[in-house]
Amino acid sequence: MKIQKDAVVTLRYKVSDATTQKLIDEGRNPMVYLHGGYENTFPKIEAALDGQEAGFQATLNLAPEDAFGPRDESLVRTIDKSDFPPGVKVGGQLEGRNDQGEPQIFTVVKIKGPQVILDGNHPLAGKALKFSMTVTGVRTATEEEIAHRHVHGEHGHHH
Repeated sequence: MKIQKDAVVTLRYKVSDATTQKLIDEGRNPMVYLHGGYENTFPKIEAALDGQEAGFQATLNLAPEDAFGPRDESLVRTIDKSDFPPGVKVGGQLEGRNDQGEPQIFTVVKIKGPQVILDGNHPLAGKALKFSMTVTGVRTATEEEIAHRHVHGEHGHHH
């Protein structure tokens, strides 16, 4: 079966930093997504896979704009440590609000004396990525998956 709109695609993949070649994600679990503009993966990955079949292999170089976007320095915040509950640690995450008042997940990136530095950027924002993939399966999506705009079942979303 060819990869087309409303196909469920299963990939083995690896993600590396395109600049340093450092492995970021070795893809221990396969990636399974609903193909066809449902925003379940990056558009460049969908474009490369459109019309392909199981067994297809490719390596894509994704610019930051094609992956997790450029870094947005307005999402870096410095907050007084006294405004946090006890036990705040580097790497911890919390929900706050961005400048537009929308919910935003922030990661504690540094604790410097009485201040906590938070970053609302995705950890891979601003990075060019190398995405190596092999298509291991293609099937027709169920009506429910299409209605819900994502894959259900093994390695997909569970309700």
